[in-house]
Amino acid sequence: MHCGKCYAELDRPGDYCLVCHTATCDAVVVDFTRDAATLTMLDGEEILGETTITTVPEVDTDRDDSATVIELRNFAGRVADEIQRKRPETVFAAGEREPLRETRAQLHYEFYRVPDDDPVHAVLDRRGQRALEVVDIPPREKIGGSHSTIIGGRAGRNAIGVVADHPHVKKIIPGPIDASGIGSQQGLRAKITRADANGNVRMLLRDGSSVQENRLVTTAMDRETGERVREDLNGAIAAEGLQ
Repeated sequence: MHCGKCYAELDRPGDYCLVCHTATCDAVVVDFTRDAATLTMLDGEEILGETTITTVPEVDTDRDDSATVIELRNFAGRVADEIQRKRPETVFAAGEREPLRETRAQLHYEFYRVPDDDPVHAVLDRRGQRALEVVDIPPREKIGGSHSTIIGGRAGRNAIGVVADHPHVKKIIPGPIDASGIGSQQGLRAKITRADANGNVRMLLRDGSSVQENRLVTTAMDRETGERVREDLNGAIAAEGLQ
């Protein structure tokens, strides 16, 4: 493959051109299984190429869990390194949660979860849609309102942090806690509700008999674009095992 600007030869599909310092692709779609990750590079609606990275998960029961953790981190690191070669604007991911979560932690690009069944097609379907404004402020500064307590302890704070980290969420307004529900032993669960006419959504946190509804102000301009944000948020929450 060659750079579309200076025609320098590129080692791999979608690589950033180090000769003229130009990005070749604007998005990477990663489809994870536990032992492989398939990366598809996109430029607009054009598929530039595909790369697969594999690993061998640790299965030796005589070794401690640290070997599995190291193997997973190294696998995710190889995927992250391959994405870094492309320098895309956005990364979309689907599939196995653990390597997806670890790879996301090693990157600093916009990172969205997409449906698992056909992630590349799902991303291409979005390509012609209007881009949403990106909020570039620290996640902690997005949280406000008269209620400051979040239910669920560390898990609740983690869920709020996932939402606050989303580039299309402008503000999170925690609501009052309702403790009149039926108890549950499933631990904290989070869900993003359907968007309203202005594109804003709500995040429901359930922990035992307690329920908290948190308002999320987004950069979406209507219900349709709000639904895109809702899908991204629910995917990010699911990737953290909170649904």
